[in-house]
Amino acid sequence: MPRKSASAAPAPAIMEALPRTAAAVVLGADPAEPQGKGRQTRRAILDCALQMAGRIGLEGLSIGVLADRMGMSKSGVFAHFGSREELQISVIRHYHALFEAGAFYPALEQPRGLPRLHMMFGRWLAQVSREVETGCIYISGAVEFDDRPGPVRDALVHMVQTWHDALLRAVRQTIEVGHLRADAQPEQLLFELHGLILALHHDARLLRVPGSAQFARQGYRRLIGHYATPAGQKLLQALLDAAD
Repeated sequence: MPRKSASAAPAPAIMEALPRTAAAVVLGADPAEPQGKGRQTRRAILDCALQMAGRIGLEGLSIGVLADRMGMSKSGVFAHFGSREELQISVIRHYHALFEAGAFYPALEQPRGLPRLHMMFGRWLAQVSREVETGCIYISGAVEFDDRPGPVRDALVHMVQTWHDALLRAVRQTIEVGHLRADAQPEQLLFELHGLILALHHDARLLRVPGSAQFARQGYRRLIGHYATPAGQKLLQALLDAAD
């Protein structure tokens, strides 16, 4: 059955009030995912497909190649996804589930304001740093599908936008609690934070620039320091000291 195009992502404030199982459905997990042994097999296929997509791109995925890699029949893989497009969308959803588990949910355990925003960005940076060799689906997928309308692009846009909405909400909360100045523009701050991540991925993966992750961290410190209130400056320094 074809997937419907992704709808607008719900506000992160709503997600915070949901149990993690419910939030996973909101953020893009597949509610029709099989249970038991079928779920384990599907997960193993998606893990393999995600690893492949990081190296050859989502467009490089095929039912046949994946079946060979898994030691399965084509019909066995086809039974879990139904089409190449469904496989690509499922890989995007799988990546997002792993990403939110590593970056989004842990940050929700932190108080609203700079502690939460700081953890969200720090874990995002750490994730991209680990993906220098394997590739980031969000970034590589944008290159593949930015000008190709369709369900795969819709799924990718929905997942990336969901993460950006969560970050934007965290920035606004940081302003509301007085850790960032009232004249800070949330959209501008999000744009610059995203720019640091893109620069890290580009310089580390393509140019092999040593210390790219550290450059991104220093950029973050200057950026947040520029917008921080006196209370925010003290808190930022405490968070940085705790990480050292």
